[in-house]
Parts: sequence; C-alpha cells; structure tokens
Amino acid sequence: MQALKVAMLGCGVVGTEVAARIQNRGEALAERIGAPLELSAIVVRDTAKERPGIDASLLTTDAEAAIAGADIVIELMGGIEPAKSLITAALDQGSSVVTANKALLAANYVELMSAADRAGVRLEHEAAVAGAIPIIRPVGDSLAGDRIERIMGIVNGTTNYILDQMDSEGWAFDEALSTAQELGYAEADPTADVGGHDAAAKAAILSSLAFHAPVTIDDVHVEGIEDITPDMVATAKDQGFVIKLLAVCERVNDSAAGSGLSARVYPALLPRTHPLATVRGAFNAVFIEAEAAGSLMFYGQGAGGSPTASAVLGDVVSVARRKVLGGRGQYERPFHEDSRILPISAITTRYHITLDVVDRPGVLAAVSEIFADEGASIELMRQTVGEADEQGNQHAKLVLATHSNTDAVLRGTVDRLGDLPVVRAVKSVIRVEGQ
Repeated sequence: MQALKVAMLGCGVVGTEVAARIQNRGEALAERIGAPLELSAIVVRDTAKERPGIDASLLTTDAEAAIAGADIVIELMGGIEPAKSLITAALDQGSSVVTANKALLAANYVELMSAADRAGVRLEHEAAVAGAIPIIRPVGDSLAGDRIERIMGIVNGTTNYILDQMDSEGWAFDEALSTAQELGYAEADPTADVGGHDAAAKAAILSSLAFHAPVTIDDVHVEGIEDITPDMVATAKDQGFVIKLLAVCERVNDSAAGSGLSARVYPALLPRTHPLATVRGAFNAVFIEAEAAGSLMFYGQGAGGSPTASAVLGDVVSVARRKVLGGRGQYERPFHEDSRILPISAITTRYHITLDVVDRPGVLAAVSEIFADEGASIELMRQTVGEADEQGNQHAKLVLATHSNTDAVLRGTVDRLGDLPVVRAVKSVIRVEGQ
C-alpha cells in the first residue's frame, strides 16, 4: 500500500525516541501495519538546534502545514494551546491522532473524543496515563462488555519513589525528593508530582473513560505528599501499612449525598498485603475492580522516554492498521452528561489519626466523647508513652483507627480533637484504602 504520512508535533525526549523508532524500524512496523509509515514532518520551536539521529530536513516550525494531509498526527508538545487547536484541526481533516498530553485530555476529554467520533477517526492516548503500562485499551476495549466499579492506582513514579525510599530506607521527604531529582525521576520544579496534580489529571482521564462521564481535573479532589513525615511512615509500618499516593476513581452508591462518581487523589494507608503495596521505586500500577472480571492489576514503568515511546508507537500501529483496513475510527461512546461528581465530604472512608496528648487521666475519655458527639466511632486505639517536655509534663502518642464514616464527619471530628486542651498537636491524619 501507499505509505501513511505521519506528522509529529514536538521532539523532546519522547519525540526523539518515537522518531528514531519509526525511521529505524520501518520494515518491522510495515509488516505489522500492512503499509509503511513515512515521517513527513516534525514540528519544533528551533530548527537550528542539533538533534542527533533526527533527519534535519523533516524539522519545521509550521505546525499547520505539517499536519495538512497527514494520515496520522502524533502530538507530543504538551500543554493546552496550541496543542488543542492543532489536534482539533487534525481530527476535523480526517487524521487520526495519537497523544500523550494528559493535561489537555484531563481538561477536554469529552470535547476531543466527541470530535474524533464526528470525524470517524481515532484519538488514542495510551501514553497519557501510565507510560508503557497498557491501561487505556484494556479499560476502553477489553472491559467494554463489563461494568467497572472501581479503579485505584499508583500513577506517578516520582511520588512512589519518594514514599518507597521513606518506607524502606527511613529517609526524610526532602532527602528522597533530592535523590529523585538527581536520578531524573523528578523535575527541577516537582510541584505537579508531589502536589498530586499529575496523578489528578490521570484520574480524570481514567474516570471519563471507565464511567463514560465528563470528568475533568477540576472534579478531582487532590492532596499531595508534601506533609508526609518519617514519623508517619514509621507509624504506618508499625500498624502493618504502607503509605502510597493513590488515584481512586469509583462508582459510589452508598454516599450520604446519594449515588454518583468519585475521583480523588491523596496519600493513603494500604495494608502491606494489598497488591499495590508491593509496587516499589518509580514503578506504576493500576488495580481495577470490575463486576464480572473481578480484580485485575496492571504493572510497569509509568514514565521515561523509552517506556512512553513504546505506548505512543503502540497507538500509532493501532490507528495505522485501521487506516489500512478502512474501518471506522472512534466507536460511538455516549457520555452521560448528567453524571454526578460527589464531593470528598460525601465519600465514606476511614481515618488513622495520630495525636500528641498530655499523659494524664481523662485523656481517653475526652477523646472518646468527641467521637461520640460527632457520630463517629473508634475501631482501634493505641497509646505510647513519650518523654517529658521542657516543663516536665509527660506526654504520649495516641494512634486512633476509625470505623467507616463520611469524610465530612471524620474531618469534623479531627477539627474538634485539635481544640481539646489535652491534645498538644494533631500529628497526622491519613485515610485508609484497600480494606
């Protein structure tokens, strides 16, 4: 068959890998597709910059001209604009698009997927969520005949590396972050990672896909790991837990606010027996609970040039095959515009609370009274006597595990505990998942 023209927008670490593989593995890719791929243009900001292994004659700054007439457009620019306008133009002209742009999809998923539907082409985005881990296609296709109830994942390698080092080596947060930056796991400005925003974008994409609902990043409750301390990690380990930054997407039927969807990102305690608890270093994993299939877990490298390029090329081969076969592009997937996104306050959860308290009679009674007043209940209470302070007052560490209740009730309980005269400080509050 005639070669399929491929235009690429952006040529950073991932783009360089993708371009090199298209050029160096052309014969093998053609065998899998049924037609050769021709890399027709690569859009960059500066064509004079040296890019080893890249044919300089392909470089251009004219994005509109590059995508005109392309069969497939690979978008690796990042950001919202001009990426959104260029993707929309490519879809409208009948080009299939492959993107790794999680920020764009998290904000405009329904709009862009609907545009692909109208044009009868594909908008593939496997690399936008978990690097080399195949998760988009299993959720969108393999489980299309099932009903996904819950997705819980470690979808940010930087935070997983930091928390793993704090757990396994006893490092402080700053030390683990600094090492992650030295190893290239974390950016110079790590805010998007450690603040949970990167994981939140991925949670929005997964929720939209799994539940056919217009979930944007603004709908995702986000908490980062900046306040996790070695003492919190040690206490978790003593209780048989590990702390992980989790993205949780689920259907909720027992909320105080009624049924709906929840998408949230926060550090949480996982039992060390849970499959996600064993995910080490900068690796990612996604745990799915489906009505018929049961529990499934997908594990692998979630970032990096080569793993991400692998996912991008997988999507390119997929859309190219469809071009060759002449099949329809994006299958119709109606989005339920009336889906309710529930606030975090309505979600049923459990807390582990660590208090620094004065060690004297009546402390436990005062704490228990607050729980009773708020309609919350204590599952487990453990007290460890500490050292005396400078004034000679003895204090203790009190660890409380709650029964399930709404987040609003438990948060109100914590706020009142902090006001008790016998409580010197609320040392930590962390949710529990996976039980």
